Amino acid sequence: MKICRRCGGMERIMYDQLTPTDIRKMEEEIEHRKLVVRPKALEDVKEARAQGDLSENFEYYAAKKFKNQNESRIRYLERMIKTARVISEDSAEDEVGMNNTVTVEFIDDGSVETYRIVTTVRGNSLENLISNESPLGKALLGKKEGDIAHVQVNPSVGYDVRITKIENTIDDGSDKIRSF
Repeated sequence: MKICRRCGGMERIMYDQLTPTDIRKMEEEIEHRKLVVRPKALEDVKEARAQGDLSENFEYYAAKKFKNQNESRIRYLERMIKTARVISEDSAEDEVGMNNTVTVEFIDDGSVETYRIVTTVRGNSLENLISNESPLGKALLGKKEGDIAHVQVNPSVGYDVRITKIENTIDDGSDKIRSF
């Protein structure tokens, strides 16, 4: 907890949990944006400005917007790295851990789904990549094959899943870091 500068009240600082691989990928993106994207964006702004009247120069405004988005993304990634809590990617061979692929059976309807446990910056439910901080991710971590995990969505809603299969998946770095 710390004191908020705006209102004087207490605010809770949230730290994202990142793996060493997440941090490496973010550092690579920052380096690419600084060394490749930034010079190109600055050159585009310079060229658009040279075209004359800025009041009706769409290219100038588009180039400025792109440059500002790039700088914003760099600041976002740097802040994520600076405030991150680094977590281990290691887990026991027979229990659910980071980057493991888990097949679960939903007890209430018998449907079966397969998910991979990732950090919040790589979570993508459309690709069955679920965050370790999501209700399902929290419920699955540390469980073993055959265990039933209770997923508490909110104080009044929850459900149970049975872990039918755990695959130790190696993080190949192909998952993208989400945009902000």
